[in-house]
Amino acid sequence: MPPYSITCGSRILALGQRTLIMGIVNVTPDSFSDGGRFFSSERAISQAMQLVDEGADILDIGGESTRPFSDPVGESEEADRVLPVIEGLAHQVAVPISIDTTKAAVARQAVAAGATMINDVSALRTDPEMADTTARCRVPIVLMHMKGTPKTMQVKPTYEDLITDIITFLSDAMDRAMAAGVERSAIILDPGIGFGKTIGHNLQLIRDLERFHELAAPLLVGPSRKMFIRQLLKDPSQKDMDPLSVAVARGTQAAVAATAMKGAHIVRVHDVARTRATLAVVNAITSV
Repeated sequence: MPPYSITCGSRILALGQRTLIMGIVNVTPDSFSDGGRFFSSERAISQAMQLVDEGADILDIGGESTRPFSDPVGESEEADRVLPVIEGLAHQVAVPISIDTTKAAVARQAVAAGATMINDVSALRTDPEMADTTARCRVPIVLMHMKGTPKTMQVKPTYEDLITDIITFLSDAMDRAMAAGVERSAIILDPGIGFGKTIGHNLQLIRDLERFHELAAPLLVGPSRKMFIRQLLKDPSQKDMDPLSVAVARGTQAAVAATAMKGAHIVRVHDVARTRATLAVVNAITSV
């Protein structure tokens, strides 16, 4: 995979030598993946510390569920969820902390509390101030492709040409960010697995991930426990599978391995320990 260097506060992430792990901490009562197990600040901080112990290179803290058909959360409520967690972690962990938000005000407060990265699943579309906020805060930002909003994204998503359409979307998002003063070297791109995609779309994204290297930016991929994995593995009599099941964990690791082999610089996952083991083998293979 192409090498990049991302500056997160006083830390520098070297991307391209191996696939890095972003550990997910959902400070929400309605996450599809963990059912609100880490909704309290204390439990979220404890979970984040455990993920670091297991090998997370980055922590991603989010206070608003973006599961399919979910409703948005107010700015003050989202801030109340994530800020105590970020403040509690900022001086305890040696890895960068990312704030997973689409709201510029939440991002500003999170950076003031100790976050050194922004993860915007709307790629600057939800809040017109996000690009300027990122530039002023001088932190890297993840720009993700999503068709529509979490409320609407899974309502019959269609594309003229999946990969070309997403490449164009991400290129435009990069241009908007740089026009606001964000350095190109501070941009990470995410093709948005599970966000406005069918099972077939998600599989094609992984299969053709190498094409996104033409955008000349680091790639982040988040396949963890996603619906397409659960739908592929479920029994025909089941409507869905438990995201915490062993089968889904194994399916996630298969997707992690595939994306890493295709050049993902960062994988965003819930289960850091399993992912670390998977990537130890993949990184050994790809470094030869």
